[in-house]
Amino acid sequence: MTLRTTQRRASIIHGYGASPEDHWFGWLAGQLDAGGIPAGVPALPNPLDPDPAQWTEAVRADVGVPDQDSIVVAHSLGCLTVLRHLRSLPEPWQLGTLVLVAGFVDRLPALPDLDAYIGDGCDVAGLSGRIGRLTVIRSDADPYVPIGHTDRLAGLLGTSADVVPGAGHFLASDGVTSLREAREAIAAV
Repeated sequence: MTLRTTQRRASIIHGYGASPEDHWFGWLAGQLDAGGIPAGVPALPNPLDPDPAQWTEAVRADVGVPDQDSIVVAHSLGCLTVLRHLRSLPEPWQLGTLVLVAGFVDRLPALPDLDAYIGDGCDVAGLSGRIGRLTVIRSDADPYVPIGHTDRLAGLLGTSADVVPGAGHFLASDGVTSLREAREAIAAV
């Protein structure tokens, strides 16, 4: 009998206006790769004018149907896109680890241009039961995603948000080029 071995693998999904080379995404991918977890950061199309169908398709192509060895880390609008992808999957599926950074499912007063993308958000009921380890991370002063939005998402997913003081929206311009909290959420598995 041959035993099948699986390997953990990670997808890091960027947000609005970003690319795989921005912020802390490459740092985290490098940390995971160095730790033996292959990690990729797919480039989502038209990041300054995102189309929900195109972004969801790009996430589907990268994440596919996850399993207990799958790790997904998403930032900002990427969180909503990942949640929509997971919601669209036929059962059964199981995601090993999900880390949502500055996530939300509600419209953003600071970014009304994203209202059409966000629409009615995403129904996340029942998703947490399919996720082995779930971490929601937010800052204490995000200029784009209100604290209450991320806390509400965490509550809908049956958890609470971990707070990183002074991290803004977790952008390089906020001084965030590494994100130890995301790495630790994955290492804890």
